[in-house]
Amino acid sequence: MTAQPQTINQGAFKAGEGAYLFQLAKLEGIPGGAAYSTAFGSVVEGIRTQCGLMHKAAGTGARPHSHPNEQWNYVVQGRLRVSIEGEEDQIAGPGTLIYFPPNVVHATVALPEEDVLFFVVKDTTHGIAGNPADGKATGGYYGSE
Repeated sequence: MTAQPQTINQGAFKAGEGAYLFQLAKLEGIPGGAAYSTAFGSVVEGIRTQCGLMHKAAGTGARPHSHPNEQWNYVVQGRLRVSIEGEEDQIAGPGTLIYFPPNVVHATVALPEEDVLFFVVKDTTHGIAGNPADGKATGGYYGSE
């Protein structure tokens, strides 16, 4: 029996050693931060980067949180309300690339009109999930909380 490659995120897929092409939309998904977010999708890990295709249902999303690794989100479908510590909230639609620096508190919520699909890339100094800013693992944002 061949040992499965070690991953940072439980349920993620490991790239390399013959695994080079991935149909992200067809891979089994994992929570993208269950303590604070509704994001769910596939994650593939390389040596220095991890990426995934994440989904957020309409009107749901991530409460304020941070993580020690930097993050890029590319919006494929839908629109997100983006909150980044110290900045005015903005709306990001399809084709928008969003950057979150390490350790900066931020939140993203799908607008109520439609689900959001986004491609995420983070370095592997930390897993895909971060830590809720309020320290409470109460789950994602739902509706008008």
